[in-house]
Amino acid sequence: MTVAQALARAALLLVGTLTLAAVTLTPQPQKFRTFYALDDPRIPAALRQSTAQPRAVASDGAVWAGSTHGVTRVDPKAPSRDSTQYFAGKRYLPDNDVRQLAADQAAGMWVRTKTGVSHIELRTMTLAAKAALFEERIHARHDRHGLVSPSNLRVPGDLSTNQMRDDDNDGLWTSMYAAAECFRYAVTHSPEARANAVRSTEAVLFLEEVAGKRGFPARSYIRKGEPMPDSGEWHWTPDGRYYWKGDTSSDEIVGHFFLYGIATDLLPDPALKKRIAETAARIMDHILDHGYYLIDVTGKPTTWGRWSQTYFKQEPGDSALNSMELLSFLKTAAHITGNPRYAQEYRKAAIDLGYARIATRYKELREEINYSDEELAMLSFYNLFRYETDRDLLDRYYRPALNGWWENIAREENPLWTFIYAMAQPKVPVDLPSAVRTLYRMPIDTIEWTVKNSNREDLIMDPATDRFQRRQAKTLLPPDERPVMKWNSNPFDIDGGSDGRGEDDGTAFLLPYWMGRYLGVLLGE
Repeated sequence: MTVAQALARAALLLVGTLTLAAVTLTPQPQKFRTFYALDDPRIPAALRQSTAQPRAVASDGAVWAGSTHGVTRVDPKAPSRDSTQYFAGKRYLPDNDVRQLAADQAAGMWVRTKTGVSHIELRTMTLAAKAALFEERIHARHDRHGLVSPSNLRVPGDLSTNQMRDDDNDGLWTSMYAAAECFRYAVTHSPEARANAVRSTEAVLFLEEVAGKRGFPARSYIRKGEPMPDSGEWHWTPDGRYYWKGDTSSDEIVGHFFLYGIATDLLPDPALKKRIAETAARIMDHILDHGYYLIDVTGKPTTWGRWSQTYFKQEPGDSALNSMELLSFLKTAAHITGNPRYAQEYRKAAIDLGYARIATRYKELREEINYSDEELAMLSFYNLFRYETDRDLLDRYYRPALNGWWENIAREENPLWTFIYAMAQPKVPVDLPSAVRTLYRMPIDTIEWTVKNSNREDLIMDPATDRFQRRQAKTLLPPDERPVMKWNSNPFDIDGGSDGRGEDDGTAFLLPYWMGRYLGVLLGE
């Protein structure tokens, strides 16, 4: 082990021993729903009565009330933020015109609407049990050659009609899932978690092989005979076996290096660690040898793979984020390879070229709130804070840089970003209970049902639209009342969905849950 590796390893162990605040997990109700036809003999007889009763008291004392906009559940015994909950759209109801309600014997409710019947069950379960359901979903409908890919539903809402497809950011989404499984393995020593982590890590590594230009990873790929993509820059491999997507984004490089560090630290597979180190070195050499650019097979920089000072002069709004990204790549590469070239280049970029200082200018240079940029920043911060030991860099630059991003992120109650911030700023209080509440309230059902909240009177709307000119709220709705989304989306969007034409994989739950268990901010299951 080199001196650089020994110092980095010691830093990793030090961070792992920091005393962080923690939340003890408890089993909580999770929402499940089943649809029935109006004439189904299994529905309660009370729902067949002609007299409308759009109000009922559940067995736990909660009061449910129906309207033409769905159902509300009011439980005075629940914490104030969860005392009133809203059920609408096909995540919960056949339609929103509620005609009758009938309580079951387990705190749930039967709901008859104009077109059908829904049985909404509240099943108390641990977050570990919830995570197991998400794992089943990924293996059933989202595992495409080890890549974690989107699933289209040919018949809206019908999971039996799923068809996996490529995605622009297959490399990023798969890296996040593989990282979740690495954390799961570190916590549980589960052979299944290890196998999942290895399989998806190998799938990410293959993206750097399939493009045929070592050091340049593809965004995604399909095999010959699979459904053809409808957009993007695609190329066949010389043998005609694979069709791969180019114009690779910084998103992919961020995801890959995020995973490379975590897999190297947490998986016990020497051969895999060697492959990771070799792949990371090739990508890092490619970026350095091309003046801080990611060069496509066209010989030109990709649209977003740009980290040079020249690019910063052209697009100053990207410079704070991209500075932090490059520093994180270099620090991670130095950690996992021990190659002094990356440590030297890291110090040069951070100090001599001023990238550490530029990283602190995010709020000054920001042109708009971009939630995808928040994702890239926080994933980059994770490895940087795991491996950096220079207190001057940490306190003078990196913590102020992180605080600039945190100013907007804090209001999102995002468990993934909250846990990363708590790791990086162990002396700063954070609202861990609200982040854990987000995990509790993330919906079991990740079908992309259309969700509409713009008719609600309990929301405080933001007078400004988001970067896509969509209406947004200042009120943060719980995840099971807003559209299904990944962490690169705006959590203040109140309407959305695709009428049930797709299903999200659920890594947005798995990664923060297992990272939180690993970091010790979540105690128990």
